Amino acid sequence: MPIPISAFIITKDEEVRLPATLAALRPWVDEILVVDSGSTDRTIEIARHFGARVLYRAWAGYGPQKRFAERECRNDWVLNVDADEVVTPELAEELRGLFSRGNGPAPGAYKVRILTVYPGDQRPRPLANDYNVVRFYHRAVGSFRDHPVFDRVVLRNTVPQQLRATIFHHPYISFEHVIEKNNRFSSFRSVNSRKSHKAILGFRLIFEFPLSFFKFYVLRLHFTGGWKGFYFALCHAFMRTSRIAKMLERTTSVGAAGSVKAPAPSPSWERVRTDFL
Repeated sequence: MPIPISAFIITKDEEVRLPATLAALRPWVDEILVVDSGSTDRTIEIARHFGARVLYRAWAGYGPQKRFAERECRNDWVLNVDADEVVTPELAEELRGLFSRGNGPAPGAYKVRILTVYPGDQRPRPLANDYNVVRFYHRAVGSFRDHPVFDRVVLRNTVPQQLRATIFHHPYISFEHVIEKNNRFSSFRSVNSRKSHKAILGFRLIFEFPLSFFKFYVLRLHFTGGWKGFYFALCHAFMRTSRIAKMLERTTSVGAAGSVKAPAPSPSWERVRTDFL
């Protein structure tokens, strides 16, 4: 029997990864809400096939899209899942356990560890340690912040608890997709990042690549992922370095005149996990 949870997802052109996301939710959540920003592929058809309620909202940034979605949910307990993520059976069972007695737990919030899965793999690398964020919460205690890039849940007088089980994150369809997606997102971030002085950006440009590579490859333990982990860390370090270079470009007279503009990314194929940045 479904439990009184609304799972909400923001989408655009996610026909490849969305079926796995919805299949993992359909058997046990009371409602699946998909907020689409103008898909031209089979995303909406797939969502409705899995019984999701689909709403359209023009793209306004990650935070605004998710705030809209959480407000439209019919249950107070909500679970946010991105269209490239899959809730593990262990997490579904753990959430079921919270509602096994009475009407469920008291209003609160729970963190979930979200682990990256490389293209072509079915599971995360050994010792994966990517990020740990609030994704399951009661609407009385928090909501997503209204920020176009950093979509985080802001809690009100609540300390989140930790769920043991995880969500698997499939950010890239292929390694070609890694380069394409990171290039677009670095352009987007160069526009939406806080402005910095040209001299500071020039200094950062020198050190951004080695420091970022160390962060991903060593601290985030991508060295346990073999050649895929090395390439993943390499690409993300280059993406962050590209962001700095594009910010420098925008400080020139050409950039200041507005002729260098970045494309606004969709919530799917142009996205990089903002928690990495």
